[in-house]
Amino acid sequence: MPRIAPAALVIAGLLVALTGARYAQAAPVHAGWAHAHPLRAEVNHRLALQNRRIHHEVAEGSLSRAQAAHLHRADRQIRQEERAMASQDGGRITKAEQNVLNAQENRVSHRIGQ
Repeated sequence: MPRIAPAALVIAGLLVALTGARYAQAAPVHAGWAHAHPLRAEVNHRLALQNRRIHHEVAEGSLSRAQAAHLHRADRQIRQEERAMASQDGGRITKAEQNVLNAQENRVSHRIGQ
């Protein structure tokens, strides 16, 4: 059996250690994606409530299907904007971004009850 030089073992050990450190640093970026960040959760909860209100209004006959489709489309755009904002900051949105989204939700909400 061939004998491996001690220097070769040291070099191999350093390569393994450096490779492991590189992957360990990359992991928190993906692990840091905050799916349940409190501000995001609040925005998404409100969108879900508005979705239920739209379905309820259609069932009662207060909204036509076309009006409901338009409102759902507006909510989808808000949700897409929320996701885009979150993707810029590791899954989090700022309070200012939440305020922008809430203002948009308010406009949609007022149109639901009309």
